[in-house]
Amino acid sequence: MLYHLLYPLHTEYSVLYVFRYITFRTIYATITALLISFILGPWLITTLKRLQLGQSIRKVGPESHFVKEGTPTMGGALIILAIALPTLMWADLTNLYIWVALLVTVGYGAVGFCDDWLKIARKNSAGISARTKLFWQLLIAFIAAMLLYQHAGFETTLSLPFFKGLHPDLGWGYIPFAMLVMVGASNAVNLTDGLDGLAIGPVIIGAATFLLLAYLAGNARYAEYLQITSVQGAGELAILCGSMVGAGLGFLWFNSYPAQVFMGDVGSLSLGGALGITAVIAKQEFLLVIVGGIFVAEALSVIFQVISFRLWGKRIFRMAPVHHHFELKGWAEPKIIVRFWIISIILALIGLSTLKLR
Repeated sequence: MLYHLLYPLHTEYSVLYVFRYITFRTIYATITALLISFILGPWLITTLKRLQLGQSIRKVGPESHFVKEGTPTMGGALIILAIALPTLMWADLTNLYIWVALLVTVGYGAVGFCDDWLKIARKNSAGISARTKLFWQLLIAFIAAMLLYQHAGFETTLSLPFFKGLHPDLGWGYIPFAMLVMVGASNAVNLTDGLDGLAIGPVIIGAATFLLLAYLAGNARYAEYLQITSVQGAGELAILCGSMVGAGLGFLWFNSYPAQVFMGDVGSLSLGGALGITAVIAKQEFLLVIVGGIFVAEALSVIFQVISFRLWGKRIFRMAPVHHHFELKGWAEPKIIVRFWIISIILALIGLSTLKLR
């Protein structure tokens, strides 16, 4: 919006030429998202308390969580607003990738909102059914994948870390692959959101990493130098990623231990979807597995736990997702959170290092 209003005036006011630069707009999108979170956060928490929109805690979970019963939830609505509004303000709105990314982010947020609302209405931790949730996630992912597949110039090849000359072309098969990335990332972040600030930390780190990756993919010169797939227009996603960083930092202010508000499924599903679609557009789907390693580990811990119990009647972990396992081993909640953040930073650095290890 601001880009379209102010940049055309640069011929008369040279200072407005800075709106041409993605880096400039990304910085101010990040700051805008942070300010929105800081300004609206206290009002949102007060409103959620007044409306008694509190979290229901599973009785099978760790006993230390019972004191969190009634903590305001659905704070992810603030995150979505703080992502969408700065993106619309600072991005080039003629860019299809921006609209596809917002479609997935807001669409998954709507699914999460319905899930959270049913949990509150029923006063238990059961929201919409898993099948219903998955159906809507797949539908949104399918629409996004089709828009990309039909977009002129968008390639259906894959980029594999460590292999500069290997770019398999999936053709129409890229559609289900892209859907898998989006849905998988969304649900993995959702599973990670179990402790105060646990999910938002790695999301911030992942968003910052993909901010750089999207910018590099959108710059033909840098893409050629690093031997990564060049995606014309992908650089604008740096603005959305910057908004995610700002929104995440602002939300963390209120979500850090002990949390004043939870993001709920409206936040976790949308943030995971945003990371997934960014990885798809930037052609760095496999790097998401490395950078988002914490999310992958949390999702795999649930999968392995279910498989082990059904096949052999034994549990691998004391409780899944794996962060609950460490809780039951006696680790303090803040220690688990900070250690998972540290691991996320290390994984992000490893992911970035693959740009030169090819």
